[in-house]
Amino acid sequence: MKDDKGLLIVLSGPAGVGKGTVCNALRNEDTDIEYSVSATTRQPRAGETHGINYFFKTKQEFEEMIENNKLLEWAKYVDNYYGTPLDYVEETIDKGKDIILEIEVQGAKKVKERYPDGVFIFLMPPSLAELRNRIVGRGTENEDLINKRMNVAREEIDMMESYDYVVENDEVEKAVERIKSIVTAEHCKKDRLIEKYKQLVEVE
Repeated sequence: MKDDKGLLIVLSGPAGVGKGTVCNALRNEDTDIEYSVSATTRQPRAGETHGINYFFKTKQEFEEMIENNKLLEWAKYVDNYYGTPLDYVEETIDKGKDIILEIEVQGAKKVKERYPDGVFIFLMPPSLAELRNRIVGRGTENEDLINKRMNVAREEIDMMESYDYVVENDEVEKAVERIKSIVTAEHCKKDRLIEKYKQLVEVE
C-alpha cells in the first residue's frame, strides 16, 4: 500500500557532478517520477531546450517571479538566478506522484525549510579532480569561472550533513539504481504509512 501523497525528491550537488545526466537517465527509466523543470537566467547550453531542460528567463522575468511568490525556492549562483516554479510541484505531489527537483545546494536548503518531509539526496563526484575534468570537458566555462565553480563545490560538499542520502556518481547507471532504491525505501517508511494502515484496524 502506497501513501496518498507523492514524494518530493531533491537532488543536488556541485556543478559538473552530473545532476542533469542522472535525472535524465532516471526519467527515461522510471515513468512514475515526474521531473520538475527549473527556471534560470543563464544562457542555454548546446542541446538544451526551453521548457524541457530549463525555463530560460531574463533577469527581469525571473525577478518578477520572485516578487509574485511563484517560486518554491530560488538562488543566485555564479551571477545567474536559478529557481523552482511552485504550482507544478504542489499539484504533482497532491496527485500522489513523485517529483524530483534538480537544484543547487542553496536552493535545497530553502526547500528543506519549507518541506522537511522531502527526500534530500546529495550527488557526489568520485573525486574533486574528476569533478574538475567534467567541468573542463563541457567546454562552456573559462579558467576563471572553472576555479570559481571548484571553490563553490568545496563549500557545497561541506553542506552534505543536511542531506538524507549521499549517492556517488561514479557511473550514471549505478547512481540511478541507488536513487531508485532510495525512493522505494522511502515509500515503505512507517511514518509515511502508519495513519493509512491504522484505518484498516479501526473499529467502526
